[in-house]
Amino acid sequence: MIPRIHQQGSNTLGLLHYLYGKGTHEEHIDPHLVASFDGMAPDPGRDPAVTKKDLQHLLDQPLALLATDQRPDKHVWHCSVRAAPDDPILSDEQWGDIARRMVAATGIDPGDGAGCRWAAVRHADDHIHIIATLIREDGRRPDHHRSGKRAQAECRLIEKELGLHQVAPGDGTAAKRATSAERHKAQREGRERPAREELRETVRRAVAGTASTDEFFERLAAAGLLIRKRIAPSGDLLGYKVALPDDRNGEKEPVFYAGSTLAPDLSLPRIRERWALPAEAAASADGSGREQPALPDVTGPGFARRRATAATWQALLVIDHGDDGTAAAQIAAAGEILDALAKTSAAHTRAELREAAFAFERASRSHIRAVRGHDRALRQAARDLVHSGPALGRGEDGATTAMVIDMAFFLAMAAANWHAKKEHAQQAAAAQQAAEHLRAAYEAAAAQPMAILRQRGQRLAPRVRQRHAALLQQVLPDMAERICAEAGWAALAATLDDVRAAGHDPAVLLTDAARRRELDTADSISDVLVWRLRRSAHLLALPASPAGTVAPGTRRTAPPARAMRPASSAVTDPSRRG
Repeated sequence: MIPRIHQQGSNTLGLLHYLYGKGTHEEHIDPHLVASFDGMAPDPGRDPAVTKKDLQHLLDQPLALLATDQRPDKHVWHCSVRAAPDDPILSDEQWGDIARRMVAATGIDPGDGAGCRWAAVRHADDHIHIIATLIREDGRRPDHHRSGKRAQAECRLIEKELGLHQVAPGDGTAAKRATSAERHKAQREGRERPAREELRETVRRAVAGTASTDEFFERLAAAGLLIRKRIAPSGDLLGYKVALPDDRNGEKEPVFYAGSTLAPDLSLPRIRERWALPAEAAASADGSGREQPALPDVTGPGFARRRATAATWQALLVIDHGDDGTAAAQIAAAGEILDALAKTSAAHTRAELREAAFAFERASRSHIRAVRGHDRALRQAARDLVHSGPALGRGEDGATTAMVIDMAFFLAMAAANWHAKKEHAQQAAAAQQAAEHLRAAYEAAAAQPMAILRQRGQRLAPRVRQRHAALLQQVLPDMAERICAEAGWAALAATLDDVRAAGHDPAVLLTDAARRRELDTADSISDVLVWRLRRSAHLLALPASPAGTVAPGTRRTAPPARAMRPASSAVTDPSRRG
């Protein structure tokens, strides 16, 4: 249940005309009173003999008794209370009780017999509006300081008592929700989401990995949005607004939204912060002070996903061990990785990745300000994903997609844990929700490459499989039995064989893969180890077939594993440092 305290006004009758009217898009149905300060206020919605002016006169009576110079300029208090979409439809009596609790909790009518006059109007199943005059019966002003916080606290109690959807406590950093009118408009026009949410998603995708204002606006235009720029007299760019071409108002004009109204971090100044590079980060992507070698150009979607996997791994370490500002920056940049993946991945994973990115948006902001610059590796990885183009769903592209989604799942879980420790309830819940969508996306992406790896593992000689099982028992004695019982064990055996054939010590890499981060949150430990081993050993995500050719659909986007270890290993250097 979401309460919203609207900006104070000076026109009681004007607000009543809106509450009892048809709505901006005729979405108001049967407007009527459900409660009032004395329980006897006239209702112009149900009583044809009563006018809105009658109700306005009653509400403003305490104001009229004051001398003109004692009347406040803004005397109209307005609060809306909305139920969650999955809540049951409440009765008028229940909404009336909710209204009485809200005015008491916020100090509008605390129950002392001299509170403000108010009325609660219902014109839809899922919400009410409360209008009050900010003069008490005794002529004093009400004590409604911090009424928004107080309303939120009361709603949390109401949710528990009525068995409604329990909203996690907020911190004021959430994006503005679509209004009732916007949601009704979307339903009438057959849109999947309200225009505000669709624009927010499109702008977030456009900003993922961008490096300049020009590039950002080029992406917005390429996405088909209408753009208005706010220019100062000096010629400086101050801000922007965007609109969907087919989202029109009653005058058939496009409905524009400023970036700052879509989300706090989508204002132009906040977007520009992503491009700023602090001095301490300019010489080092990991804050070590050492000059980092320039990475070569990405040659394709598979290669971009490899680099994103390495950058994601480094982000995990920063979230675990870095300070709050740099950890917040990594979490914010993780949202860009998810936006880029949703934009470029194959159709069978795109829906879940889109939902993951949509959910994670809430986790990307908190009151802990992100220290930009140290998130450069993740932002570059997002840029690589976008510029490498769409990935195929099979072959090396498909396998590396599974690899990076697997790592993104752990990144989302790390973000959820970090937010939970900071008591950021909404952000932690959003990151957890994103992780569930990533889990589903991984299952879709990994099905084909893991099936091929399992087939290769099943074709290994029995003595080879026994050797790998013994190695597993030696390195991971507490997990060995569980891993060998998993469907992915054969794929892990094949990968261990590939690691040995590439000249690496399987015991060393397996130990390293297991100790780097917990494995308990994974559905399949063997799957996680497969991708960690293939990444750290610089193996192709989907190896060559037994005949010596690349597996069907595979595009060779990197040299063989042995050739990647010397100087050219700068490509995957972040993963080696991890």
